[in-house]
Amino acid sequence: MNAIAEALFVAEPFQAAGDIVIDCNVNNIFYGDFLAVRDSTVPIEKKKITGFIGPSGCGKSTVLRSLNRMNDLISAFRFEGSVMYHGQDIYAKKVDPVVVRRYIGMVFQQPNPFSMSIFDNVAFGLRLNRFKGDLEERVERALKRAALWKEVKDKLKNSGLSLSGGQQQRLCIARAIATEPDVLLMDEPCSALDPIATRQVEELMLELKQNYTVALVTHNMQQATRVADTTAFFSVDISRGGRTGYLVEMGPTRQIFEAPREQLTKEYISGEFS
Repeated sequence: MNAIAEALFVAEPFQAAGDIVIDCNVNNIFYGDFLAVRDSTVPIEKKKITGFIGPSGCGKSTVLRSLNRMNDLISAFRFEGSVMYHGQDIYAKKVDPVVVRRYIGMVFQQPNPFSMSIFDNVAFGLRLNRFKGDLEERVERALKRAALWKEVKDKLKNSGLSLSGGQQQRLCIARAIATEPDVLLMDEPCSALDPIATRQVEELMLELKQNYTVALVTHNMQQATRVADTTAFFSVDISRGGRTGYLVEMGPTRQIFEAPREQLTKEYISGEFS
């Protein structure tokens, strides 16, 4: 049994084909009786950045949060389909979603540092997971990988809330990667940041993909062209009397933006609707 399968308390998984780390197959996602997303297959490739774009309400954040069962925290949420992580369905009954999130971390739209020191923010997940190694070394490594160490190394006892918005978001990234997850999910991580901080986080994303697989939701199409290797375009189906999101097209970012296969993608990229 490999380490991931053993940690998830499940049977020996089959090996995922090629470099696909997460193979997400959404049949339907419901919130109560509302059909939020349908018919979307989204493979996430190893050590690449996969960008999710599309108009508001198209389900891109819902799909992203399904990749580590974050939506389970919403009582009305219901997932139909499968999310295969290294060949194992994370929605199988025996799988612990808390353990899933240990391997598939998340950074949210708004920077959300805890009301504690910079050091304790980064160490939080390590302590929660009863890390037995050198805590100071791991915190320093995470801050360096988040390109924040030089700015905070002399004030680790200061509150994380004392940092600027861009620094707070990099602190949250450091907190997410301190436990050394395999995959990092980022839900519009730059939407609350100014252009300079946004550029810093984008540069950080490009560095992070050397060690992590990244999936990114963004409303900024220029950001997708700058950082994403692969882009998935979602849109909204209003033909059934509601607003149901679905995957229209997915492919290499350059192809999606320069030679999309679907007319709907062309219209969205050209700004005909948003």
